Amino acid sequence: MPLQKNDAAPFPQKLAYILICCIAVGYIAVIASEIIIPLIFALLISILLLPVSQWVEKRLNFPRGVASFFTLIFFASIIVLIVYLVGSQIGNLASDWPLFKDQLNTSLTSLQNWVSDTFHYDLEKQKAYINNAASNALSSGSSIVGSTLLSVSSILLFTVLTLIYTFFLLLYRSVLLKFLIALVNDENNNVVHDVVSNIQLVIRKYILGLLLEMLIVASMCWLSFGILGIKYFILLGLITALFNIIPYVGIFTALLLCTIITFATTGASAHLLLVVITIVAVHLIDSNILLPFIVGSKVSINAMITVIGVVAGEMLWGVPGMFLSVPVIAMLKIICDRIEPLKPWAILLGHEKAEKKLKKFAVRKKQTIKKNGR
Repeated sequence: MPLQKNDAAPFPQKLAYILICCIAVGYIAVIASEIIIPLIFALLISILLLPVSQWVEKRLNFPRGVASFFTLIFFASIIVLIVYLVGSQIGNLASDWPLFKDQLNTSLTSLQNWVSDTFHYDLEKQKAYINNAASNALSSGSSIVGSTLLSVSSILLFTVLTLIYTFFLLLYRSVLLKFLIALVNDENNNVVHDVVSNIQLVIRKYILGLLLEMLIVASMCWLSFGILGIKYFILLGLITALFNIIPYVGIFTALLLCTIITFATTGASAHLLLVVITIVAVHLIDSNILLPFIVGSKVSINAMITVIGVVAGEMLWGVPGMFLSVPVIAMLKIICDRIEPLKPWAILLGHEKAEKKLKKFAVRKKQTIKKNGR
């Protein structure tokens, strides 16, 4: 017997639809990652740069194409400046490579002696094992060089595609909005405008909050490392701030890289301990004070969904997926908030305190409308 219009589909049928959709979306996300990842990055960048492009277009009376191009050049110049700053610091670090080799040899000798005294494992056998490992690494050196060159070319291609996509999104933003409106019925046009405007507002606030958080984290690290007399404190602060944008995982990567660099340049255990304590203290301040007030309030996503999203993003797209997980979930939550059948998913994605604030705001808005109507 066919279902009537008012009849709801049974739960097993709904669950099957949801699972099939999730599998299809995940499969498409994996096989089309080379298109989707730079496109999502371009979407985030275009949302951030949209006010600048509009200002150039209106105040300077430039055509939209010219305004979009100049806005993109401005953004690319900032990225080049940041890359140059990091690259110059890494270049200075390369001058300490002989010191790093000496520190590594000294530490390796101490470790071999400790293993020999503790586990009674002969030094000659340890040296033979290390030599075999080194020879195997050298034999695979060509493949390592090839994979490195491939990674560099992939990064360059990714950057070029992202900039091209950003330019076209800024140029054809009106066309894309008309396309979204044409997909729905006329009575839902206001919903489309509401979703688009809220996504722009939330994503722009999120990115600006993230940049502000990175600046504060870098400043705290620069001040702390500078006072403690840590070498290359500017590079360590940049590493901590850049990796800090990856939720929950980036801080451990930053801690590992900073300890390795400190070990390579000083070798002093006291400096290593100070670096670890400083990064952990900065992370605690960031996660408990900066993140909730500067970034967390902009997206209103609960911590459980954030962790699941980061893990799922890494499984699908690797490191870029870990960064994109939070803004993508934020956009999905905005869409689910505005579509009635998807509101249960918005409740699952959202934060309880944020939902209470939204309800209070909605009540106050209705009361204001009633007063003005009277």
